[in-house]
Amino acid sequence: MNFFKKIFLNDKIIFAIILLNCAIIFLQESRIDNALTQTLDIACTMFFVVEMLIKHIQFGIKEYWKSGWNRLDGTLVVLSLPSLLVFLFSIDIGGEQLSLLLVLRLFRVLRFLRVVHIFPGFSRLLAAFKMAMRESYAILLSFFTIIIIFSLVNCALFKDIAPDYFATPLDSIYAVFRICTVEGWYDIPDTIASATSSTWGYIVRLYFSAILLLGGIIGMSFINSIFVDAMVSDNNDEISSKIDQLDAKINRLLEEKEENNNTKKC
Repeated sequence: MNFFKKIFLNDKIIFAIILLNCAIIFLQESRIDNALTQTLDIACTMFFVVEMLIKHIQFGIKEYWKSGWNRLDGTLVVLSLPSLLVFLFSIDIGGEQLSLLLVLRLFRVLRFLRVVHIFPGFSRLLAAFKMAMRESYAILLSFFTIIIIFSLVNCALFKDIAPDYFATPLDSIYAVFRICTVEGWYDIPDTIASATSSTWGYIVRLYFSAILLLGGIIGMSFINSIFVDAMVSDNNDEISSKIDQLDAKINRLLEEKEENNNTKKC
C-alpha cells in the first residue's frame, strides 16, 4: 500500500500523467486516433480513478471532499467515468451521446489546475490574486453595470438599424465589450453611419468614440491599474515591514552608541 501511495500521492508523477493525457487528447483531436492512443487514454483515466480512491482511503471521504482542490479533482474524474465505461463494456451509443462523452473527456485537461501549486511562488500568487479581487470587485461591478446600461441604450436605439450588433440585449453587451477591447470597434459605428444620414453618421461616430474613450481606454486602464496595484501590494507591505525593522535596528544602535558615549563621559 505504501508503494501505491508513493506513486498516486506524488504531485510530480500526477503532473506528468496529466501532461501525457493532454498530449494523447491533442493527438486524438488531430485525427490521430488508433488503438495505442485509445489504450493510453483509458490508462490515464484509470490512473486518475485509482488516485482518487487511494486519496479517499488516505484522508477519508469527508476530508477529501472538504478541500476545494479535491472537489475539483474528484468532479473531473467522475465526469470522465462515462467514457471509461463505454470503452470497457463496448457500449454502442449514438453520435450526439458520443460527442458529449468526448467533451466530458476533454474536461480532464483541467486537472492541470489541481497540481499547479507545485510550481514555486504559485500559492503566493494565488493569495495576491484573491486579495486583488477583494479590493477591486466594487470597481469591476460598477464597470460591468455601466456596460450593461450602455448596452440597453444601444439596443433600444440601434436594434433596427444594426441588428447584427444590437438585436438583443446580449448581442448589445457583446458589441459594447468589443468596443471596449478596441479590436475592430470602428466597424460598428461605420455600419450604423452607412444606414443613416451624414449628420447622424457623424453623431453616431462621436457617440461610439466617447464609449471607446470612457470604457475602452480610461475605464480599462483604471481597472488594470487598480488590479495590478492590489496584486503587488503584498510585496510592498513586505518591503515596508523590512524597512521598519531596519529602522528599528538602526535606532537601537544609535541609542546604544549614545549610552556608551554618556558612560565614557561619566
